[in-house]
Amino acid sequence: MAEMKELILLHSNDLHGDFLAEEIDEGLLGGISMLSGYINSVRNEFDNAVYCIAGDMLQGSIIDSEFKGLSTIEIMNLLGPDVASIGNHEIDYGLAHLLFLERCARFPIVCANLFIKNPYTRLFHPHVILEKAGMRIMFIGIITSDIMHGMSKDVLSSFVDVVDAANEVGKICNAWRTTDIDLTVLLTHIGFEEDKKLAQLLDPSWGVDLIIGGHSHTVLEQPEKVNGILIAQAGVGTDQIGRFDLTIDMDSNSIASYNWQLIPIDDSACPHDEKIVEAIHRFKDETDKKYNRIICTLARPLTHPGRYQETELGNLLSEVLRDALEVDIVLLGSGGIRKDSVPAVITYGELMELFPYDDKMFRLKVTGAQFKKMVSYTLRDEMLQGGHTEFYQYSKELRITFDKTTKSFTRFDFRGEPIQDDAIYNVALQGFHLDNFIHCFGFSEEELVTNGKFRVLTTSIHDVLIEHMPLLADRDQKIEGRMTII
Repeated sequence: MAEMKELILLHSNDLHGDFLAEEIDEGLLGGISMLSGYINSVRNEFDNAVYCIAGDMLQGSIIDSEFKGLSTIEIMNLLGPDVASIGNHEIDYGLAHLLFLERCARFPIVCANLFIKNPYTRLFHPHVILEKAGMRIMFIGIITSDIMHGMSKDVLSSFVDVVDAANEVGKICNAWRTTDIDLTVLLTHIGFEEDKKLAQLLDPSWGVDLIIGGHSHTVLEQPEKVNGILIAQAGVGTDQIGRFDLTIDMDSNSIASYNWQLIPIDDSACPHDEKIVEAIHRFKDETDKKYNRIICTLARPLTHPGRYQETELGNLLSEVLRDALEVDIVLLGSGGIRKDSVPAVITYGELMELFPYDDKMFRLKVTGAQFKKMVSYTLRDEMLQGGHTEFYQYSKELRITFDKTTKSFTRFDFRGEPIQDDAIYNVALQGFHLDNFIHCFGFSEEELVTNGKFRVLTTSIHDVLIEHMPLLADRDQKIEGRMTII
């Protein structure tokens, strides 16, 4: 009879500096101290528990951005993951700074497919083998190619490349074939749809059992199985944690059975970790002095429930920028809006957490035909099918309706009239999206140069928002039908 062993695999992804608990229905939900409390309770009860993080520990909170990730690494050291992989937002403070943060981490950080081109060298340890309760578990880290878009202005970007993930997994699995690995886990940050594609590419003989993913913030009812490989993800932040209770067949080095749950992190079952509470408040006391001043008041709280739809907050921010920069149209990257809601009173800290990525803003002269081409690319099948793509919030006076069945626009109006193909419109676009124009819009920005030179409108979006949002005067921003997908 085959020997069976039990393993508990806990997993998070896209924590994004979600340190503090929220008050929900007179209870507390989420927060890193209760997350740590749950993990510690499992570890104390079972000697066969492993905890891993699938990328994007950084970015998303004032505490993280004020200390450029050092605060997050210190808190993660107290949380004590057994292993973590990097996400695309780990690069936000620059590649050199990421390598510095990696040295500060007291836990292994793995990534197999991020390379220095010459000499051809991996930037991070590609994998780690953990020994737990008589089992050997291999974790291999995989990062999305999106990380390169964030490095477009990094002085080191020309020396770095992302290579094919499936081939790297094969090399590592083949190189360690003679080692008795009981479970092989890919710790990816490429998005759920890409995880499924990656699983289909893997040779079953390589022995990959699980993909623990991130990047797309996917919430699942149950893991998906592709090519014999289980794929799971745990949404975003610290409101929940994924838990696998696995039975491992030690003879075949495979999963004999499993149970998976998405466990809520709340004060009904998750005690606070007082060491983490102390560390968070030490950082928070410093940031509160700077970030508690009020920027503006709104008529009511506003929301941003999803990046692939028109939202109240998207309308508000794009409208403020349009009026301040005096252009026809603003395209604001929807993924740059990092909170799903804000209160009616917005402090400097709320604003920085809502829109943490400061950037330049450029004016582009775009024909109506070119603008339709740009918008059409953002609505391609990859986005409509749930892929992790760029999407935009649009400023007022646009009314766009897109029929995804016929893949055509049934309405494309500006200022109450159909947009004119040969007319020139002044469009404001963030520097990141201009630097990655072909990736965001499907054609080269060089096609726009004949219309007129690009012009820098501001070197800091934050400066514009901080100066102009106080003028909103109890604004009640609503959904207006600027972008409708039917």
